Parts: sequence; C-alpha cells; structure tokens
Amino acid sequence: MNQNNAGFMSSIPAVTRNLLIINVLFFLAQSLLGNAIPINRYLALHFFESDYFMPHQVITYMFLHGGIFHIFFNMFALFMFGRTLEMVWGGKKFLLYYILTGIGAALAQEIVYTFQFSEIIFNSAITQINTGTDIITRQEFFNLLPATLGASGAIFGILVAFGMLFPNVELFIIPFPFPIKAKWFVIGYGVLELGWGISNDPADNVAHFAHLGGLIMGLIILLYWKKKGKLTTNDGSFRR
Repeated sequence: MNQNNAGFMSSIPAVTRNLLIINVLFFLAQSLLGNAIPINRYLALHFFESDYFMPHQVITYMFLHGGIFHIFFNMFALFMFGRTLEMVWGGKKFLLYYILTGIGAALAQEIVYTFQFSEIIFNSAITQINTGTDIITRQEFFNLLPATLGASGAIFGILVAFGMLFPNVELFIIPFPFPIKAKWFVIGYGVLELGWGISNDPADNVAHFAHLGGLIMGLIILLYWKKKGKLTTNDGSFRR
C-alpha cells in the first residue's frame, strides 16, 4: 500500500473503515472458498423453521453479499454516509446503531416469511408441499427458502439517520440530473421499497421488507435518542 492509499484509508473513521474491510474480506472468502466451504449455509440468514437456521445468523448475514454490484453499492453507501454518522456520534454509538438496524432487518424478513407461509407453519397436518414441479416435505420446503444476506438493512438504517440529521443536504443521485434533498431521497426510496415488497414479483430476488425493517428499526432508535436528547439538533450542533 502506497502512502496515498494509506492516507486515504486512515482518513476514514475507524468503525466505518473496519466494516468496509470486514465486508470485503467476507466477500473474497465467499468468492474464493464458496465451493469448498458452504459459507452461505452457515452464515447467511435462513428461515427459523429451516434446519440450517442458527441464531448467530441474524448478525453474520449482514457481512455476506450476493455479487460484486451488491457489495459495491452497499459499501459505497456505507463509505459516503456512514463515515459522517460516525464522526457525529462516535464509533461505539455508530457501531451499535449499525448492528441493531441490521438485526431489525433480519427480524423483518423472518416475520415476512412467517406471514407468507403461516398456513404451512401453523398447520401440522400439512406434511407435503406441491411446488408446481415436485412434491416435497414441509421441512424440505423450509430448507429451500432463499437465505437472506447483505448489509442493505443496516445501510437503510444509515440512510434514514442521515436523512434525519441532515435533511436539507442535497444529494446527486444517478440517474437524476438535479440534486435531491436527503429527506426526500430517503422517503422516496422507502416508498419504492414498500411498493416493490408488496408487488412480490417472483423474478425479484431482493429482500425489500428486510430493507424496510432496517429503515424502521433505525427510525425507532433515532426517535428514542431524540427523546433522550442524544440526537443532533437541526441547527447542526451535536450531542453524543
């Protein structure tokens, strides 16, 4: 690493920097060892009725990603907005917020699966499932449900925090040719995620409700901190 790169990395607050590094290392491990070691099987978030579910997955899933674009956009958002929040809050508070919003996203996805498949979950008389192409046992069905992975839930928590702390900061978002205030960007993105989640497009392999779970958990934390006087004020003065 040359001096310019070292200087750039050292300019990123410690927690944000370490989260970036950990996510990249996990992604490299997925890419290089995925065929030899079933990393996603052990660390991605499986439905709680699956044989593959383990409690630690509500945290480990947020360090895995499904592809280069997935990790790129998440890490870009973490770099752009996370470092600002860390400088405002300090490392410990920022890390707590990041992990809690990620857990909130995980819980939201588990709740959505529970409602979606409630008839099977709460009716033990259903022992076989017709998938349209095959007839499998209920346990095989739960085991085949897509696992959730990615930092997107925590990233949505970061976005809502940035939108609340800096509502009038103008963001340049591709493909819009004009700046958008942070508050409108967050609100608009949240509405889009809700619409995409409700549409339940089978070709869409994105956990939209997990994103909303991270956003909602972030909003709850922020409102609690605001009530306790631990959030930034609108005039830009900060309290930790």
